[in-house]
This record gives sequence, C-alpha cells and structure tokens, in this order.
Amino acid sequence: MKTITSSNFNFPGQQSVYKGKVREVYNINDDLLVMIATDRLSAFDVIMPKGIPYKGQILNQIASKFMHLTKDIVPNWLVANPDPNVAVGYLCDPFKVEMVIRGYLSGHAAREYAEGKRVLCGVEMPAGMKENDKFPTPIITPTTKAAVGTHDEDISKEEILAQGIVSKEDYEVLEKYTHALYQRGTEIAASRGLILVDTKYEFGKTKDGKIVLIDEIHTPDSSRYFYAEGYQDRQDKNEAQKQLSKEFVRQWLISNGFQGKDGQQIPEMTDEYIETVSDRYIELYENIIGEKFEKADVSNIQERIETNVNAFLASYKK
Repeated sequence: MKTITSSNFNFPGQQSVYKGKVREVYNINDDLLVMIATDRLSAFDVIMPKGIPYKGQILNQIASKFMHLTKDIVPNWLVANPDPNVAVGYLCDPFKVEMVIRGYLSGHAAREYAEGKRVLCGVEMPAGMKENDKFPTPIITPTTKAAVGTHDEDISKEEILAQGIVSKEDYEVLEKYTHALYQRGTEIAASRGLILVDTKYEFGKTKDGKIVLIDEIHTPDSSRYFYAEGYQDRQDKNEAQKQLSKEFVRQWLISNGFQGKDGQQIPEMTDEYIETVSDRYIELYENIIGEKFEKADVSNIQERIETNVNAFLASYKK
C-alpha cells in the first residue's frame, strides 16, 4: 500500500515549511502556500502510525471542490490544484480559532452532554436531548487553534473577544461566513441523501485585509455526515446512526482502549483494517461529491507531486 506520510521538498522560492497533523505547507516567496495533503491519519490529536491509501487525495479533492461550490458566498484562499494531493493558495494570516458549527448533538458535544454538561463554549444546549438529535438551530462552538502536539481547546465567543484573539468586527464576519457555509453544505449534502451533522472552518486574512476561508472544507476529517434515509427511524429506535466521517475510526480506537490519553497505547492497525478505512474514505468521497473516485498514480507519489508543483510554479503569474 503506497502512501505519502511526510515530505521534504525544496521548491523554487521556498521560505519555510509548516507540518501540521495531516498537511504540510510550503511558503513560496511569502506570496503562495503549497499545501500537501498527506495520507496521515489523526485521531484524538494523535497521528496514527500508518498512512491511509488515497486519504490525502480524497481530502484535497473534496476540499477543493467545495471551495469552488462556495466561493460565491464566501471568498477563499485557493489558486490552483496542480496535483491530486496539492492545493496552492494565497498566503494568509490565520485566525487562531477554528469555527466549529453543529446542527446535531453528536461527537464531542454528545460526550459532553452525556457527562451532564448543558453549556458548550458558552452556548446553552436544550434539555431532554439524546445523542444525534437535531438542535433547534445550529450552534457555533469554537476551539482555540492549538500548537502541534497539543489538543484544541473549547472556548466561548465571550472569551475570544475578552482575550483579544479576534476582534468583535472580525468575529461577526466569521460567524456570518460559518453559518452561510454550513447552510450551503447542508443543502449540497441533502441533495446527495446525506446530512451534514457538524463541521469546522478555518479563516485567515489576505495581505490586503480580506477575510477568506482557508485549509479544508466539508471533508471527512473536518465534518460528520449521516445518511438521511432512515435517520429519524434510527433516532426513534435509539439505534446508532449510519454515518460517513472519521468518527468510525475514533469509535474503533475507543473500543480498543485508546482516546489519546497519557499512558494509552495506539492499538495495532493491520493492513486489512487500514484498507477498510481507505474504502470508507472513498465511500464518503463518492457519496458527498456524487462522482466516482479516480485513484491517482501512486507508483511514486513524491516524484509526481514535486514534478507537478514545480511545473505550476514555473508558469505562475501573479
């Protein structure tokens, strides 16, 4: 199984490299960012020891397609996709918060709710809900953008403003854009027989001060999807929802005694299990995009990426 789990390129004009949980970002002449989506898998803010075939391509292509499908309502950073695993965009100054929006009581919110908490990130959650119920209206539950190797932390709008992490004026734009993107994502998902349960967005400012959407959007790493068909029936019967997201990996890890806590060991991920994870990512791609997934040539991923990015940079005109 051929994957890309790290890179060490030296592109023309390269100023620096930032290595995130799953993406590696190359600064070109303080003008462009070359973002490489690796096949690394992160869960509970821990990088799993093996890569997932085609995961980087899937994440990159989903994000890029949704950038195009939402650019009429929210401007974004994307310039080009010179390779299946690569997005090139404008250098931006990122806001140090992630805008998480939830339409349903699922995942982290459901775990907090089960512990008796009724306020998440300063937002009150209605009493009497059960896991995967729909909120009356979507709620925004931001997190601080953590440094590499540390957990993102829940934070309220009030704390963000009080600490000066984001100005009131900018935060209102982030809120407006977050709701607009989630509404568009919900409509697209519904047209494909899916429910966009929750997701997160990241934003930055361009050199001329414009707020734009950056990083990924509506991917299985940043979002949770349910199948719409049978959703209400499963809720009525207190059954688990059929879903397409990274949550299935988290649940597998939890069932094998791992939640990223100190002293816990990552369970062995066999080649057979890794193949099932890859298949699930492909399944999500085909469902949410509505097209068959075309596997890229992985005989030499590093060389392919380097060749394609170099060709793009050689032809790039501001």
